[in-house]
Amino acid sequence: MNYEEMLKLAEQASENAYVPYSNFPVGACVLTVNGKIYTGCNFENSSFGMTICAERNAVGSAVADGERKIKAVAIFSPKKKICTPCGACRQVLYEFESDVGIDVILQSDDGVIVIPLKELLPDCFKL
Repeated sequence: MNYEEMLKLAEQASENAYVPYSNFPVGACVLTVNGKIYTGCNFENSSFGMTICAERNAVGSAVADGERKIKAVAIFSPKKKICTPCGACRQVLYEFESDVGIDVILQSDDGVIVIPLKELLPDCFKL
């Protein structure tokens, strides 16, 4: 699957977001090293700390299916171009990073941008 297709799946997932408080829908598409694809959208809760980001939703689906190594994640929001993952999502993604790292795929006005996760989370850690 190419990165443009992943962004399209992330865009489709964003349409299912439940965002009555922020009105900021986000969709994510995760590609594992085994070639499997998982999507997720953000969903909010009136207890704001209970809100789940699209990236963590997609990673959770992959983990629930037995996947442990992620190769790439595409993130899309119709409200903001270049919608990067929050800090919590960056750390969760790093937990499941493949041996070759994770490409973070973003939509810009000029097309697709690919940023290595380690550039977004330079001093990441694992126990």
